[in-house]
Amino acid sequence: MLAALVLTADSGHTTAQTESTRPAAELMDAVMWNREPIGGPFALTDQAGQARTDRDFRGKYLLVYFGFTYCPDVCPTDLQAIGLAMDQLGTLAAAVQPLFVTLDPARDTVEQLAQYVPLFHPKLIGLTGSETAIAAAANAYRVYYKRVPFEKNAADYTVDHSAFVYLVDPDGKYLGFFPPGTPAERMVEMIKPYLK
Repeated sequence: MLAALVLTADSGHTTAQTESTRPAAELMDAVMWNREPIGGPFALTDQAGQARTDRDFRGKYLLVYFGFTYCPDVCPTDLQAIGLAMDQLGTLAAAVQPLFVTLDPARDTVEQLAQYVPLFHPKLIGLTGSETAIAAAANAYRVYYKRVPFEKNAADYTVDHSAFVYLVDPDGKYLGFFPPGTPAERMVEMIKPYLK
């Protein structure tokens, strides 16, 4: 599966804890051409306040999406597609676990995620954690992200980020990705052969 990397407008300066340590083009190349291993261990906290690691989800196919709850358009669109795909999978959805990993842990607290993730699907699990834990998870999945302050109010900001939906098998092995804006029907078409 090949895709384009979606980024919001990039401007401003940030600290290393709130952004990727590698440039967007390099990370896009790693994902699109499968040049580096994708995926790996993480230790985060879900929207119920429960500690979660990647091992908690062994035995399920994962749809892993990185974003932030204040995202105005790309994240809600992709999360809605994931939710619709889960519905369209019917009984096969029992073998799939969708995950939403925030790139904005300062604002995306456990309480914020608890209000946000049910809007898209009851099975969707939201994950947050320290900036260090988020950075480790994002690095494992070769996710680009950068906090960008708004010029008029430096205390307020958006987060530029790549927007892939990663498909991971029940053993934690990366299978591929869906590009931003992939319709639910296409996700279902690509996932179903793995579930039979």
